[in-house]
Amino acid sequence: MPDRRRVGRSTLPDQRTLLSWLFAGRLVLAVGILLGAGLVWTERPQEAFLVTVAVVIALLFTGYGAWFVFVRHRKSGNAFLVVQALVDLGVITTIVHFAGQPQSAFPALYVLAVAAYALLLPPAWGAVIAVTASALFIGDAFWTWSGPPDATFWAQVVVFNVVFAIVAVLGHRLREASLEQETLATELKRVRLEADEILRNIRSGVLTVDGVGRLAFINPTAQRLLDLDDEGLLGLPVLDQLKGRSSELWAAVVAGIRNGRKISRGEGMVTHQDGRIFPIGLSTTTFRQEAQEALSVTAIFTDISDLKEVQELQARAERLEAVAALSASLAHEIRNPLASIRSSVEQLGRSRHADDDERFLAGLIVRESDRLSRILSEFLDFARVRATHLVPLDLHSVVVAVVRLIRAHPDCRPDAVIAVDGAHTMLDGDEDLLHRVIANLVLNAVQAARGPIHVTVSVAAVHGGEIPHGTNLEHAVRLQVRDDGPGIPSEIRDRLFDPFVSGRAGGSGLGLAIVQRCVQAHQGLVLVDSNPGQGTTFTIFLPAKMMAEDAA
Repeated sequence: MPDRRRVGRSTLPDQRTLLSWLFAGRLVLAVGILLGAGLVWTERPQEAFLVTVAVVIALLFTGYGAWFVFVRHRKSGNAFLVVQALVDLGVITTIVHFAGQPQSAFPALYVLAVAAYALLLPPAWGAVIAVTASALFIGDAFWTWSGPPDATFWAQVVVFNVVFAIVAVLGHRLREASLEQETLATELKRVRLEADEILRNIRSGVLTVDGVGRLAFINPTAQRLLDLDDEGLLGLPVLDQLKGRSSELWAAVVAGIRNGRKISRGEGMVTHQDGRIFPIGLSTTTFRQEAQEALSVTAIFTDISDLKEVQELQARAERLEAVAALSASLAHEIRNPLASIRSSVEQLGRSRHADDDERFLAGLIVRESDRLSRILSEFLDFARVRATHLVPLDLHSVVVAVVRLIRAHPDCRPDAVIAVDGAHTMLDGDEDLLHRVIANLVLNAVQAARGPIHVTVSVAAVHGGEIPHGTNLEHAVRLQVRDDGPGIPSEIRDRLFDPFVSGRAGGSGLGLAIVQRCVQAHQGLVLVDSNPGQGTTFTIFLPAKMMAEDAA
């Protein structure tokens, strides 16, 4: 990702820093006052004693303030700051009194104190401190001087108050600017933390490669998708590893670095070290980091295996719809002539003029006509798949009823074990179509077995990340039929749901095509996972809620 520059530092020191400066300055002034009091002790003992007591009190306030701020780490309130300001003004007045104002430069300390507390206090309290400082300065002048102050003194007071006002206004504005900057810094920090959290938890991979091919950033999803070790690669050249994992991703990153080319929608393949290969969709953007002439590239990519599979399922459904329309047309066109042929041949076979050979041939034609009629009926069943009666039903109860019938079916092997797993699961569906789906899948598994077989039918409600990408399902019901049979032959796996494709001798090849049509009628999808000798799993996702007018 781009370099993360720190937000510009605050233009003002924080409260703790200002207080530490004030406490340190007060200690220096207090020590100076004590030394001065010691020098005049013999000449003005009473005044030196009072000054010493005042300085000791100031030191006590200083110690308390330091303990409150730096030991207890408490935030100072306005009352605390006003008391500390009065202590500082008292110490400054003492120095000005002993040094002899206005000839000395010590009255300028009032300006420093007022400026400091103008930054610490709100404007109203800053004005109070400024007025108090002016009053102390004027009062000390009337106490010290034998006559009234001259024009120079009053000019000095006016200058001090103007300076106080300017410092107070500027201090207030700087304080507001500092607070705004602190707020912006806090907000920026929060946004960065949220961005980090989003980048680490999104389902897309994100990585940044700088202008010299070093890995600048990678999120956990990208690390998992590319099978890379982010701890060992951050800050190191990564283009060779990218080329080994995905040549398309590598080419996109290199094109961005060299030519500034951006990719909005691209695709590629990722190959893991264990041989796993899957497709990704990717996009890239470029930006220039400071102190680097070459462009840096950020790539965003995601696993689109589920999307590709869903697209294939949609294309399969469209093909089946076309075949269904053709099947219905052909079935109607063939069925009527076939019925006439069967009836005519059957009458010829019963004729008293027919010999044995003719009767045998007539019987053969009648039997084959019946077989063709059954095939035509399957064609019509395949073509007439429609979810016409959508009602709330318990899929678990449907499964239990179907399994009971399959166990009594003549083709069900005695050594076949059929189990039902899951709890009561409600959905809107057509019970007849769901019955056909479950019966086809379970009976196919039993008929394909060459020995003992265990079939498990499970139902469950799923949502979110359990539903494949690329679908419009938010809340779905999962129907799964899993067996430990011989699996599906590899030569027909890609055409498994196509009509007239069967891995079983004597099969019509319409069973799984009907399953696909029934699932599509419910706006769902069916997935299959099978390996030779390791069994087969059919997984069907059906919407939990569906409007009747949306049915196919």
